[in-house]
Amino acid sequence: MHTVLGANGPIGEELTRELYRTFTHDIRLVSRKPKKVHDTDELVKADLTDPEATARAVEGSEVAYLTVGLPMGSQLWERQFPAMMRNVIDACAKYGTKLVFFDNTYMYPGTTTPQTESIGFEPNGRKGRVRAQIATMLLDAMSTGAIDAVICRAPEFYGPGKTKSLTNSLLFDRIKAGKRPLVPVSAKTVRSLIWTPDASRAMALIGNTPDAYGQTWHLPIDPHRLTYAEMIEMAGQVTGRRIGYTVLPLAVFNIGGRFVGPLGEVQELLPRYRGDNIFDVSKFTTRFPDFKVTSYREGITEILG
Repeated sequence: MHTVLGANGPIGEELTRELYRTFTHDIRLVSRKPKKVHDTDELVKADLTDPEATARAVEGSEVAYLTVGLPMGSQLWERQFPAMMRNVIDACAKYGTKLVFFDNTYMYPGTTTPQTESIGFEPNGRKGRVRAQIATMLLDAMSTGAIDAVICRAPEFYGPGKTKSLTNSLLFDRIKAGKRPLVPVSAKTVRSLIWTPDASRAMALIGNTPDAYGQTWHLPIDPHRLTYAEMIEMAGQVTGRRIGYTVLPLAVFNIGGRFVGPLGEVQELLPRYRGDNIFDVSKFTTRFPDFKVTSYREGITEILG
C-alpha cells in the first residue's frame, strides 16, 4: 500500500497517476475530502492535525507521501504544519512506514548563492521559519533512526491545471486570459522553476528507490534557466503575439501588503527575486540520468496551448 497524504492538490494528484502508471495500483488517498483518481484508489478522510486520524490513515502503508499544501497564511502554517509533521512522523514510526516528504525552499536564504541540498536554513519570515521547523523535525527523526524517510525539495512551481504559484498567477494565467503579465521585482534575473508534473514523477521515483532514503534531494528542473523577460518572450513565440509586461517593484508589495492579505504573505519571498535564483539539481541528475525533464518551451506551450 502506498498512501498519499494530502492527495487533492496538483502534486498529490500527479503523484498518484505516476505511482499507478509505474509502481503500484495499491494506492490510498488521504485528505479532508479525498477524490478518486483511479477506480481502484482507496479513499480515507482524515485531518492530519488529529494524531489518531493520522495513525489510521497511515496504518498498513509501506510508503507514505506527505504532499499537504496550505493556503498562504502565516498563522495557519504555524498552527497546522508542525502538528501534521509530528503526527505523520509518529504514525510512520509506529507502523514501520517509509516517509517521502515533499518540501519547498522557503527556509533557504534569499541570496544569489547556488542552492544545494547542504545549504543552511536562513528563513526570512514566519512561513520560512515554519518550513525550517518541520524539515528539522524530520531530519532529527531520520538521524535517530526513528523512521526511514527522504526529503524531496522543489523550488517555485509553474505548471498546468491546479498549479498555484506567483509565476502562474502573475504571468501565465494573465497571458492565457489575454491580459498583460505582471513581473515580481525584476524581469532580468534568472529563475529556477519546476514543472509540477516533473516534481511528482521525480518524487515517485525517489520514493521507490531504496538507496535514496536518508537524504535530501533537489527535484529536477530544466537546466536552461530563464529570466521572466525570456519566459514572456517565449510565451509570445508560442502564442504568436507580441506580449509586453509590467514589473511590480518591491514597494508595490510593501505598500499593498498593508491592505491586501495575499500581497503581505508573499513579502518574505521577494528578496530571492532581486537576484539570480540558482537551484542546483546536479545530485538528482547524476543519480537519475535518464529522467526526462520538461523544457520551459514544452511547459509554456502546454499552459498556453
